Amino acid sequence: MTSPLDKLGLGSGQFPLDQVYGTARGRSPQAEVRDILEIAARARLCAFDIAGRSPQAETILGEVAPRPTPFRMSISTVRPDKGPDFVEAEARAALRRLGVDHVDTILVPSASDLFGPYGMALWARVQAMRDAGLCRRIGVSLYASDDPVGVARRFRPDVVQAPASLLDQRLLVDGTLASLCEMGVEVHLRSIFLNGLLFLPPDRVPHQLKGAAGRLSRARRLIAEGKSDPLQAALGFALSRPEAATVLVGVTSAAELSAVIAAASSPPPDLDWDEMALDDPVALDPRSWAAA
Repeated sequence: MTSPLDKLGLGSGQFPLDQVYGTARGRSPQAEVRDILEIAARARLCAFDIAGRSPQAETILGEVAPRPTPFRMSISTVRPDKGPDFVEAEARAALRRLGVDHVDTILVPSASDLFGPYGMALWARVQAMRDAGLCRRIGVSLYASDDPVGVARRFRPDVVQAPASLLDQRLLVDGTLASLCEMGVEVHLRSIFLNGLLFLPPDRVPHQLKGAAGRLSRARRLIAEGKSDPLQAALGFALSRPEAATVLVGVTSAAELSAVIAAASSPPPDLDWDEMALDDPVALDPRSWAAA
């Protein structure tokens, strides 16, 4: 019998690894991250995404991660403009910092890297790194605007990381994620909390997102009427999606991860998911929030 936790994976993007001083609880970042990873290991979370972290952060993770590594780990390539030899050298350096000889997946972090002038050389080298045993699978991290199906048809990745959430259902509604699955591409959902937008009280929603305010208020009301809360609703939606092989969550503390695991372990709430989707283009693209 499967458990919702079988799909749950951990992203390191919000870990307090680059802080000079302690966390909000007065503890060192290393101690906080060690606790996060120990909780994740005890809960048998399936994946650990380290894509995009600094060398300093990778070193800390290598020092505090449980051994043997219980997670399917993923890292990302660096920008390809310095050539494929540099890309591979940096990937090998990341493995050394993490204290492993291989990872599950190496991801190209954006479609622009693939479609730029160095894209084909980058992809050929990533394929070569897979063949050499540095990883088991290769993939690409995409946005809804990147035409994920078109990218998958051209490059045939093993894995695609893509954003989808209770609020951002675009790639589900238009059948993109289902099409990827039919092509044999494994789908990993990220950004399932849409930068925490669902958790913000109405008076703290950024002013540039006023176009989405009505839909956000409606989503919160429907969740409350369904005897649920935003965390359980967001997790219940993402984990219940048949297209998703893995659902990545980001946390800043061990307490947050414990709350996520507890919410994910509960039965998903009986809610009308369709009524909660946003259609505001600014709200659906956190990259544009600062510029809006």
